Amino acid sequence: MTRLSAARYGKDNVRVYKVHKDEKTGQQSVTEMTVCCLLEGEIGTSYTQADNSVIVATDSIKNTIYIKAKEHPVNPPELYASILGQHFLDKYAHISAAHIDVTVHRWTRMVIDGQPHPHSFLRDGQETRNVEATVTRDGIAIKSGIVGLQVLKSTGSAFHGFVRDEFTTLKETWDRILSTDVDAGWTWKKFANLAAVQEGVERFDAAWEAARNITLKTFAEDESASVQNTMYKMCEQILDAVPETEKTNYSLPNKHYFEVDLSWHKGLQNTGKDAEVYAPQSGPNGLIKCEVSRS
Repeated sequence: MTRLSAARYGKDNVRVYKVHKDEKTGQQSVTEMTVCCLLEGEIGTSYTQADNSVIVATDSIKNTIYIKAKEHPVNPPELYASILGQHFLDKYAHISAAHIDVTVHRWTRMVIDGQPHPHSFLRDGQETRNVEATVTRDGIAIKSGIVGLQVLKSTGSAFHGFVRDEFTTLKETWDRILSTDVDAGWTWKKFANLAAVQEGVERFDAAWEAARNITLKTFAEDESASVQNTMYKMCEQILDAVPETEKTNYSLPNKHYFEVDLSWHKGLQNTGKDAEVYAPQSGPNGLIKCEVSRS
């Protein structure tokens, strides 16, 4: 005997661009997103009995993503994701959950001759602002995040006192390069409904700015004993700064930069305190993760 134990479906990789035009100032603002929308509910017969009558076509889901982007604000992305998800529950009685993932791609306004340009932008990195929203008839669960924020500092990081045994070749260091691609997230306390998300909606941008600033400031200023300890400090500060969150998490690859021994060339010293030239490594790399919750 078999049974369908779980199922969801929808449209992925829907690319959306929206421009806001301020007629009074002539200034334009742009938002580019990639959206994924997956639905759950009484859809089992489409799998087990070839009953397509319960399927909202994924092409219709794609169309809805565009229509709701036209009808409603797309910023902050937490609000847009909640509005989009709520639509599917309101429209289709047999749908019980909508899972909406929004990735906002970075466009930064150009500064030309010292002045912000009204309608020109540049992509100054691969960092994205990410939102995962699950809308059900019991409320709305939202996780916000930052992905792909690449950072590096050339000193102010150490790593020593770790386990040493017959498998260990890594040398202890009191001064090293620290570089990573930040993947950070913060999970909000569950919202009762769409109205609760809409009320005080400015909280989402404020939290994103706080989390990003905390990440950068702590990374730069902490005399890091380890990636583990530094990321824990970041988590604690985000929970303090954003009281409506219940937990936060980081995933940080440790991107290695190795000293290049040049002593073979005329005794050229380039290790330890004399190190200036390094070889960036593409892999393997460390990967450190943590999740910190309120007690």
